[in-house]
Amino acid sequence: MHGAPAPEPIDAARPSLATVLRCWGWIGCVGFGGPPTHIRMLRELCVQRRRWLTAGEFEDAVAACNLLPGPASTQLAIFCAWRVRGRLGALVGGLAFIVPGLIVILALAVLFLAQDPPRWVLGAGAGAGAAVAAVAVHAAADLLPASWRRAQDVGRARLVRWVGYVLAGVLAAATVGPWVVLVLLACGVVELTARLPRENRPTAMLAVPMMATGASAGVLAAVAWVAFKVGALSYGGGFVIIPLMQADAVDRYHWMTDGQFLNAVALGQITPGPVVQTVAVVGYAAAGLTGGLLASTVAFAPSFLLILAGARHFDRLRANAGARAFLDGAGPAAIGAIAGSAVSLTRALSQPWQFCVLASAAILILGLRRGVVPTLLAAAGAGVVLTAVGLPLPG
Repeated sequence: MHGAPAPEPIDAARPSLATVLRCWGWIGCVGFGGPPTHIRMLRELCVQRRRWLTAGEFEDAVAACNLLPGPASTQLAIFCAWRVRGRLGALVGGLAFIVPGLIVILALAVLFLAQDPPRWVLGAGAGAGAAVAAVAVHAAADLLPASWRRAQDVGRARLVRWVGYVLAGVLAAATVGPWVVLVLLACGVVELTARLPRENRPTAMLAVPMMATGASAGVLAAVAWVAFKVGALSYGGGFVIIPLMQADAVDRYHWMTDGQFLNAVALGQITPGPVVQTVAVVGYAAAGLTGGLLASTVAFAPSFLLILAGARHFDRLRANAGARAFLDGAGPAAIGAIAGSAVSLTRALSQPWQFCVLASAAILILGLRRGVVPTLLAAAGAGVVLTAVGLPLPG
């Protein structure tokens, strides 16, 4: 994929829209486990079974999507649908990938955020929520090795900067959650400035700080702004925007308690499809179903726009030294922010038994390498049992 823009598929090779709807909808229904699962299922579908894409085209698409801001596995699903059936296919495939998980997570939000939910529901939420900090550390640990190897290929100075970017992300997520995206962008700009020749260094990055200021006119406008930040600025995966979402949903707008936010993060992990769906629970807490649907629409709109507008030029994006350098700064910072989000998630716990559940979840996920979804379900079950025998629910 080097040279001319990537062509749209030839008409004779295109599957029907019904086929796209069925295949991408199946992934949206059973794609538990986050981006690694989604990438594996898309590769099996598009490369191995249907041969709609070559292995090289698929790997190039994965790399290009990782260069874009926003949820990479969602963008990959949209791109693959575009590649096999054009723009209409991208819309159909992308929606089929997103909507099943959205329906499930909004249904669970209705249950978990009800005015007076049953005690067992509160116990399950408190148990699953207690485990999400371990999930965040696991997500960061999975991303670190590949990022470290890329840094080693560039040289000693790059390694030093890489460590600095990771630490900056950790500290930002742990201490100044609402501003974590600015830190990621700043790290990207620093690496871009360090790597490019002097005559090519950027001079037009003054607009970046404006990303952090968003006036809201009413609850729905505030929901839309939070969702936009989630969808457009989530480098490295859904967990990277957890501190930002937590600061907005809990501290700034008071739509949720810390415990309810932990529930939202857990629901985003145990439901199929993209984990960015967590923002739909935040939107529901703010403004009911209207808020949930609005939040999801706004969060995923940038992914559709980026693919529909730029998919033909993915090869140029991959070859662009500036884009690569920016991600080499923002990427490690994002990994650090994912790890740092565990600090704010742990601070949200309020009962001693929740810390025991967290420790057990860490052993299961990090020590015994058990899956995220089974671990969260086990933590939810532990919460039900422990609160049923008389241990207190979080306040």
